[in-house]
Amino acid sequence: MKIVMDTNIIVSAFLNPKGTPGEILSRVLTKKLILCYDNKIFSEYTEVLTRSKFGFDLELINDFLEFVRSSGEYIVAEPQKIKFTDEGDKIFYDVYKSSEAGYLLTGNARHYPQEKNILIPNEFKKKIK
Repeated sequence: MKIVMDTNIIVSAFLNPKGTPGEILSRVLTKKLILCYDNKIFSEYTEVLTRSKFGFDLELINDFLEFVRSSGEYIVAEPQKIKFTDEGDKIFYDVYKSSEAGYLLTGNARHYPQEKNILIPNEFKKKIK
């Protein structure tokens, strides 16, 4: 199954690997889920994960980013004609709509259009059990 993950889910997974976002990321890393991305998402992952405030191990971040490049599915996203309250979230929606991803996972579902497959991690976890 293909998914798109907002950066806040990745950060949460790194901060708490045993939480629901961590469980979902583990499914990505074991190739049970395929992460869809484009250059904008990849750049955001890189920029956010390397922020000093998080203190994430740079080698771990580089390994993750290399995994995304080698095992994720690169998408040429078609910009969607929709306004967002936080335009930064639109990059994930564009990839979601341009790919065959089954779900878009975010911690900020209220920032997105109300669609049945735009979910927070706990909702997604219930669907894939």
